[in-house]
Amino acid sequence: MDLNLRHAVIQNIANNTKEQLEDTIVDAIQRGEEKYLPGLGVLFEEIWKHSSEQQKEEMLTTLEQAVKQHA
Repeated sequence: MDLNLRHAVIQNIANNTKEQLEDTIVDAIQRGEEKYLPGLGVLFEEIWKHSSEQQKEEMLTTLEQAVKQHA
């Protein structure tokens, strides 16, 4: 069975509104279940691919700070 996870995730949310996308992200994070991590990874990949260099720099700064808080 050839499962394309990226395609499946994108197809599943392709027609979602901004509010629905937020609900999906918040719900996955609040549940804290590892099974949602691949889907969140696909969403992050799309965000990254469609972000400017300045936006990427801001995300990296935020990520660096967040990771240091949990270390």
